Amino acid sequence: MTASLRSEVKALLDSLDVSADLYTGGSLTVKSPLTGDVIAEVVEIGAEQAKAAIARSVDAFKAWRKVPAPRRGELVRLLGEELRANKEALGRLVTLEVGKVPSEGLGEVQEMIDICDFAVGLSRQLYGLTIQSERPDHRLTEQWHPAGPVGIISAFNFPVAVWSWNAALALVCGDSVIWKPSEKTPLTALATQALFLKAAARFGSDAPAALSTLLVGGREIGELMVEDRRVPVISATGSTRMGRDVGERVARRFGRSILELGGNNASIVTPSADLDLTLRAVAFGAMGTAGQRCTTLRRLFVHSSVYDTLVPNLVTVYKTISVGNPVEGDALVGPLIDAASFRMMQDSLKAAADAGGTVHGGTRVDVNGEASFYVRPAMVEMPSQTGPVLEETFAPILYVMKYDTLDEAITLQNDVVQGLSSSIFATDIREVEQFLSAQGSDCGIANVNMGPSGAEIGGAFGGEKETGGGRESGSDAWKAYMRRQTNAINYGRTLPLAQGVKFDVDGGSADA
Repeated sequence: MTASLRSEVKALLDSLDVSADLYTGGSLTVKSPLTGDVIAEVVEIGAEQAKAAIARSVDAFKAWRKVPAPRRGELVRLLGEELRANKEALGRLVTLEVGKVPSEGLGEVQEMIDICDFAVGLSRQLYGLTIQSERPDHRLTEQWHPAGPVGIISAFNFPVAVWSWNAALALVCGDSVIWKPSEKTPLTALATQALFLKAAARFGSDAPAALSTLLVGGREIGELMVEDRRVPVISATGSTRMGRDVGERVARRFGRSILELGGNNASIVTPSADLDLTLRAVAFGAMGTAGQRCTTLRRLFVHSSVYDTLVPNLVTVYKTISVGNPVEGDALVGPLIDAASFRMMQDSLKAAADAGGTVHGGTRVDVNGEASFYVRPAMVEMPSQTGPVLEETFAPILYVMKYDTLDEAITLQNDVVQGLSSSIFATDIREVEQFLSAQGSDCGIANVNMGPSGAEIGGAFGGEKETGGGRESGSDAWKAYMRRQTNAINYGRTLPLAQGVKFDVDGGSADA
């Protein structure tokens, strides 16, 4: 299959106008998790080249910030058009490079299209405020200005959607963007950059060169961008360990970081839950994308009164869910990204068993030989929340535990260092409202009668605690890409001072 897969990747890249010079003969070897085969050798950028590219991005920002925001929105509209026209090709490339099932690959591109639509409307809604002044003949206003070049560090699991969350907003806000993609998924980044360049060419000369910059390289390239004072905003998606390092480095230079980090997400099943709906939602939340989502369901708290009804049915689903190469059939669970992910999964399952857990599934499935890593999703019945349950393992492992009171379940859900996503299954309005209240879930996302994954672009995406506190995508997340400015305007002929201060100079008066 090696030759045919590589040929298909080349054909897709050709159709997306990606020059073969960018992915042939380079030092970065790209393997498809579908087979473990090498599908490209991407050319990496050096440190000095990266510094020069950042300088060009600064110049682009200085020109772009002068373009009216609704006009900037037109560029993002054209980007959305390019994505629509190339949805099938880019979605297929996501599947081949990441291993997602085809509907998820296409869904990721649809998410890009959706955020472009959102950002186009936003380009006419970058609202400030008019504030009442305490001084006569004065007016206070608040306005928002572009922040500057925005650095984007993305992860392998959503290789293009997360870029679009940041880039679409940053562009309408008047910023240039600099993208350092995961070393595991540079091909989809090259394709996305090519589509952006097509949109910019259609847009015309108002779009400066280097408005979107792609830096393909290793960790050192990301570190260079993080340390550079010319990049005032860094948006980083990845592990908590990575985010802690990025956040500290950016803070030392008084930059701004948008961090989207780990998620040890939980759902609570109450006595009033619709168990058929719950079963379907838990299955997707825990096994979708082979458990490789930031919002994957990893902990399930089931009320003791419904435990013996729901959990045996879940065990059956885990035994029968289809695992396989998603381009050769209709499997719902594709491969893990690489060998390291498989080893982490097996280590966590061993630790769970040692802690008294009963493991269902988790065994390796032979699909394409030793070079690829397919695994049956695992469900572990745990006696308590301990050991590996408190950690995020980026693999399809669901820990299931009993509880007796909703207060107990909420306490258990919140008793981890991550705070990204959560959900409750209930038809009792009192249970729902308690979960959504200030004394309920402490996560940035709290859903009802659905799993914790599958966020829409209209709402701000992000979490609390060691998830980083960042917000991307919808709502007012755009403010993170701009700087706030308060303006006081004196339209009178005197100089009244605030707070009753008097400061007379040369016999004149400046009355409060």
